[in-house]
Amino acid sequence: LLHRPEAAGPPPRADFLAELTHLFRGISGQASIYTAKPPAFLRHTGRTAARLRSADLSRMARAAQARARRYPGGMDEELVRQRSRNRQRLFEFFAITDLEWNDWRWHTGHIIRSASQLRELVAVSDEEFAAIEAARANRIPFGITPYYVSLMDADNTGTWDRAIRAQVLPPGQYVERMTLQREDPDCSQDFMAESDTSPIDGITRRYPQIVILKPILTCPQICVYCQRNWQIQDVFSADAALGEGKLDRALDWIGKTREISEVLVTGGDPLLLADDQLERILARLAQMDHVLRIRIGTRTPVTLPQRITESLVRAVTRFHEPGRREILIVTHFEHPTEITPEAMQAVQRFRLFGVAVYNQLVFTYYNSRKFETAVLGQQLRLTGVTPYYTLNANGKEATDLYRVPIARLLQEQQEEARLFPGTVRTDEIVFNVPRLGKNYLRAGQNRDVIAILPDGRRVYEFHPWEKKLALMDTYVYTDVSIYRYLRRLKADGEQPGDYRSIWYYY
Repeated sequence: LLHRPEAAGPPPRADFLAELTHLFRGISGQASIYTAKPPAFLRHTGRTAARLRSADLSRMARAAQARARRYPGGMDEELVRQRSRNRQRLFEFFAITDLEWNDWRWHTGHIIRSASQLRELVAVSDEEFAAIEAARANRIPFGITPYYVSLMDADNTGTWDRAIRAQVLPPGQYVERMTLQREDPDCSQDFMAESDTSPIDGITRRYPQIVILKPILTCPQICVYCQRNWQIQDVFSADAALGEGKLDRALDWIGKTREISEVLVTGGDPLLLADDQLERILARLAQMDHVLRIRIGTRTPVTLPQRITESLVRAVTRFHEPGRREILIVTHFEHPTEITPEAMQAVQRFRLFGVAVYNQLVFTYYNSRKFETAVLGQQLRLTGVTPYYTLNANGKEATDLYRVPIARLLQEQQEEARLFPGTVRTDEIVFNVPRLGKNYLRAGQNRDVIAILPDGRRVYEFHPWEKKLALMDTYVYTDVSIYRYLRRLKADGEQPGDYRSIWYYY
């Protein structure tokens, strides 16, 4: 280009130049992410060094705790009061009492399915209203339980419920792209290529000893970024359960595939099944001596805690036999504001019977601010939930607004979660590779950055989990731009300088 400037294309974008600038700074040792002087304790030994080091650690802890206080939790007294007022407003709107509110069937019978009804309950912006209307017009699943509506900021001030709204209110861009994809016969919405990993209806298998059983393909409400939204027709749809014949054949398949030692019963949300239906499935699995562990994947402790009744808990926990068979609950809290007294009670009902509850978090733009998910981990442990996986948001084009650079997730683990005790940062950070399964992001040897595109996006090559065990294709993934991510944070009131080391995570 120096000798033939006429051969140059469009001028490089700021995103691309920012990537190259930080790459060269890192190579030359000029990243400037550290203070000019090393810590004072390094110049001493013994008790003096220990006291200086302790003072440094206290400063780090105070800084982390100060940042953590930015994020209110659902157990905070002020939020509990606000939500109590929200609940009272819902009581008046629906003309109900505690009796109906505490009945999960009432909630599933009164799911909010329209923008106009939602606007009667909480403030909804014109943009949110239009997007919901467009989603319904284009048959994109939308619905919210009354309980989850009660968690929203009734005035929509945007101060503390953005992660909650982002869960269930589809952005206009998402609706537009989903609609175009549905109309394109050559476009598959099966991002994880589950159709290539389903040997029989109702079954998905990506690993040697674990299998997914999907007895129902609907939920009490739909997460916008759901990886199985291509299979879900509507919220709490009547015909979403796997037919009895297909379910029997799926269970027979598990029974005959004796290499399977663990079954994840998920969907959709299997706790939408009646107690006796779920109990029959668990009983069939419990009869298989090769099945040592049954996981139940459900978001009801978060979106519909009323579902966790004493009768349901008895139906589930009777199959938990220490030393012989383990029952686990895996749920999905996204934000500290979702942890409420009701959610904690639901969790503790399982815990009282010795059943552990784990959490899978999806790392999205809406919970990616400094220390936001670290606070979640802290609060989860106090609630009785063990952090299990933190998944990088899927790379679906329709959900671009939810995606975060991989570098930000790596930064969060190293610079934020690492400042908290190990008991609250037990989650494994992963990238879910289509067809193949989870790639562990802590293991840098399992991926490579192979390109930086002119728009500043990094291109990664992910190695399969079977690496060195079997010959398998790699997976090439185009990430989102760090530069644009930081600009978006700035527009939302964050200081990009607080994230300055993000460029040096690969």
